[in-house]
Amino acid sequence: MSVDFEIKDNYNIQDLIRLITVLRSPGGCPWDMKQTHESIKKNFIEETYEVIEAINKKDVDGLKEELGDVLLQIMLHCEMEREKGSFDFGDVVDELCKKLVERHPHVFGGSSASNSKEALDRWDEIKLKTKGIKKQSESMLKVPREFPALMRAQKVQQKAAKAGFDWSSAEGAFQKLHEEINELKIALSEDSKSHIDEEFGDVLFSCVNVARFIGADSEESLTAATDKFINRYLLVEELADERGIDMKSSSIEVLDSLWDEAKLKIAEKAKTEEM
Repeated sequence: MSVDFEIKDNYNIQDLIRLITVLRSPGGCPWDMKQTHESIKKNFIEETYEVIEAINKKDVDGLKEELGDVLLQIMLHCEMEREKGSFDFGDVVDELCKKLVERHPHVFGGSSASNSKEALDRWDEIKLKTKGIKKQSESMLKVPREFPALMRAQKVQQKAAKAGFDWSSAEGAFQKLHEEINELKIALSEDSKSHIDEEFGDVLFSCVNVARFIGADSEESLTAATDKFINRYLLVEELADERGIDMKSSSIEVLDSLWDEAKLKIAEKAKTEEM
């Protein structure tokens, strides 16, 4: 059975729009036809993370492919709404262009922005105005709860800071972190699961606060720390195998010694690579 789509050597955005329509039309792909916004929403997240992975790996070919996969998700959601008669891809592009023009008055209007901070401040000001947000609490509520927890915490704190609700320096954030750690210790002594969970959450939230003041991205920092742990653990495992050490039955002192040795080896390797 033939479909109304021309096979070419090179395609453009109009071809993609047509292709998605064909795939979801009778005679198209059974899988594509049955999808809904809800059924593929997690695919969007997965594809986005794969874009981030390609960026981190500096994989240009991979980035091109993964950006295409993200675009596929966008096109599928647009097609679903086109079928309902609510909007299509063209409407999404139109709204995006209008928003970009409106939020860049320093480019398309009479205002100015001499650096990236001023440009971002201008963007935020217009965003609050166009969305009818009068209080920072409203902008906090608009930070999606579905964000990764560390990312959400940092964004909420940034919005509070813009309203002046913030420490004057990093010292205040560090003091609050120590305070929350002590409260967690108290909760642990009380052996109350709900109280322990609450106080542990406060410790994490305070860590994110410190991250803001020292200019770190909490999400990226934890990812890097996890990578570092994995790399060290792999070396510990290798050292244990070389010496016939059973990690499961070994004492924590032996494992800690291997950990310190692995840490030193990795540091020495890093120094050699820098030379």
